[in-house]
Amino acid sequence: MMTWSTEFAERLPEMWPVLWLGTLDTLYMVLWATVFSVLVGLPLGVLLVTTDRGGLTPAPVLRSVLSAAVNIGRSLPFIVLMVAVLSLTRLLTGSTIGPTAAIVPLSIGAVPFFARLVESALREVDRGVIEAAHAMGTRKLGIVGKVLLPEALPGLIAALVMTIVTLISYSAMAGAIGGGGLGDIAIREGYQRFDDYYLWATVILLVIVVQAAQSLGDLLIRRLSHR
Repeated sequence: MMTWSTEFAERLPEMWPVLWLGTLDTLYMVLWATVFSVLVGLPLGVLLVTTDRGGLTPAPVLRSVLSAAVNIGRSLPFIVLMVAVLSLTRLLTGSTIGPTAAIVPLSIGAVPFFARLVESALREVDRGVIEAAHAMGTRKLGIVGKVLLPEALPGLIAALVMTIVTLISYSAMAGAIGGGGLGDIAIREGYQRFDDYYLWATVILLVIVVQAAQSLGDLLIRRLSHR
């Protein structure tokens, strides 16, 4: 009588082509959603800090508007957000299913999350360093680019890693509405067809991807912290 692990090992060659394509789709979604999240979330996080009272360019009204927008974005459960932006997804990608379509809600969901993490990382920078740069005549934009961001780099890398891990989780949920990737395989091949082998294979692969991202991020943080 074969054990579960033996049967799993025997079925793995049969399942691997599907699992491999699902892994590539997951990495594709997470990669592009991360790029868009950084492109929008990083400047947004900088604005949240610099426009605050006591910041480089205080603008309480603008800061309140930006903060409210970020809070609204963070308050929506991702599964609800995916459904809410279906029309926008169709407009931008021409479809509401598939990995490319899933990038739209993934990016929208991750931007406010990453922006808040960026804000927290920037607030950890010693104000004395900022005031010294200001006293030396450094322009405000120069302070952001040459002092604020470099000093907060380890924290920013940690924020990026946390965002990537969150996006991997979001990408699995995107499979619930045809987003593709490992989440889609877990639902379609594992849950709907009552195939535990597919279900656990996707779980294992998701854990491996998350651990790889976390380990790489931790390595970069350690090296940056000991420069």
